[in-house]
Amino acid sequence: MFLLEVVRAFTAAKVPYAVAGGYAVALHGAVRGTVDIDFVISLKPKHLEAVELTLRSLKLVSRIPVTHQEISKFRKEYIENRNLVAWGFVDSKDPTRLVDILLTDDISMQKTTTKRIQGVDVKILALSSLIKMKKAAGRAQDLEDIKALEKLA
Repeated sequence: MFLLEVVRAFTAAKVPYAVAGGYAVALHGAVRGTVDIDFVISLKPKHLEAVELTLRSLKLVSRIPVTHQEISKFRKEYIENRNLVAWGFVDSKDPTRLVDILLTDDISMQKTTTKRIQGVDVKILALSSLIKMKKAAGRAQDLEDIKALEKLA
């Protein structure tokens, strides 16, 4: 399972992370289909570097021509002026292997919980943090996710 492959790699690289987005919604028990896996990480430069190296080791490449150094240096400018809220990675040989690193939130500001999946501990955003993040995004799918998540709370 691709999710567990990425989680194991982040854990080995000591990257503080939590699964967010549609996968987190589904892991909390709401019906939700999604292809990409969203992660909230520590946005410290050393963790951005570890994420880039880790995802490259899994044969994923950045969908835009930026490096961890550029993300670290220009993150706020990218978000505010270019609407780059996620740093996306894809496997060019298998485009269903997609990872988005959310640039708008740092894991240190989030509540997390752990789910055990096939013997692997997977950190996911806690319901309260996930709902808050989805409210901030405010897209139609996010609003639907909020309704489903609030029924679980």
